[in-house]
Amino acid sequence: MKILIKNIKQLVQTEDIPKEKVIGKDMKSISCIANAWLAIEDDKIAGFGKMEDWEGISDWTNLTIIDATNKIVMPCFCDSHTHIVYAGSREGEFVDRINGLTYEQIFERGGGILNSSKKLQNASEEELVESALKRLHEIAMQGTGAVEIKSGYGLCVEAELKMLRVIKKLKTLSPLTIKATFLGAHAIPKEFQEARRKYIDLLINEMMPKIAEEKLADFCDVFCEQNYFTKEETIEILGHAKKHGMIPKVHAEQLSNYGGVLAGVEAGAISVDHLEYVGDKEIEALKNSKTMPTILPGAAFFLGLPLPPARKIIEAGLPLAVASDYNPGSSPSGNMNLMLSLCCIQYKMTPEEAINAATINSAYAMGLSKTHGSIAIGKQANIFITKEIPNYSFIPYSFGSNLVETVIIAGKVIA
Repeated sequence: MKILIKNIKQLVQTEDIPKEKVIGKDMKSISCIANAWLAIEDDKIAGFGKMEDWEGISDWTNLTIIDATNKIVMPCFCDSHTHIVYAGSREGEFVDRINGLTYEQIFERGGGILNSSKKLQNASEEELVESALKRLHEIAMQGTGAVEIKSGYGLCVEAELKMLRVIKKLKTLSPLTIKATFLGAHAIPKEFQEARRKYIDLLINEMMPKIAEEKLADFCDVFCEQNYFTKEETIEILGHAKKHGMIPKVHAEQLSNYGGVLAGVEAGAISVDHLEYVGDKEIEALKNSKTMPTILPGAAFFLGLPLPPARKIIEAGLPLAVASDYNPGSSPSGNMNLMLSLCCIQYKMTPEEAINAATINSAYAMGLSKTHGSIAIGKQANIFITKEIPNYSFIPYSFGSNLVETVIIAGKVIA
């Protein structure tokens, strides 16, 4: 299939030489072409430039032409942290928090992750696939073209494998690029509360070999936090995961400063996510690593947590990624347009910094920076076209709105 998009008001995030990630002060810059064209052949970006330089592609036949007059074209968002496979919802806990209960108090009452775990264990693979496909379609219509999905609501061998098999099936059913993460170390199940070592051994000795055998996970994540997993346990679990071919990630410093970032750096994690309680020590450690610090504005907003020091991280010369953390308990939204707005309004990031965080840098956090996250010849043709808007800054400015009009994933128009 061949597609030509012409008369583009702004073609955003163009690259002649693709970058692995964008760092520090460079995050304030984005390369754009005004009055542009973009060519797609099969599933790849074939060319782009200014309309005044357009000479046509004489040998192209069966060409689909899209006129993007007064519209913006951008690479699709890469959402590097979600929990999209789940059963049921948790609006009751939402009301509990309104009435004064903390996240920790809800967890102690059997809510939170344990609540989702119980519901998921009772759900069939077919039910989980059906509900997750609806969520994937939802986020695609909002401009997301690549997404990471975690397990972690199973918390036993059968249910964790069930989740990962569902994610594997979603890879074949959804047009989105999907990465799978094993998050068995999401919480200690009730039956192991007095025998946590046995659960860690279960993760390492029973779950991981089966996951590796079926090639079910690209990454392994650990929730390093008080009442969950310690820094030392995190490093141990991730060390074994690497032996089974899984790249480390860490839920770090969400509810307290508990060593998650330091564990991630030591384990060679591709990203450390949340970062509400990150301090100078963690920022310094990240400077000497290849680990991508990742903020999840939806979770901090929904739970009323302190904001991660996004400006301090960027001004320290580090990269920063942003993801949605789409999940039923702490961030029931996968709308990356809204995440951009929160970055700009709450975190004082510029629109350019927010877009870099949600495209190139979040692609890096998924191991996709060579193929996703920017407009470059040879990269996968995951792009979206907006409605008629003045410029790309209008996207975070119009918080809560979905300005996405057309979505193209792997060279195919899906909406």
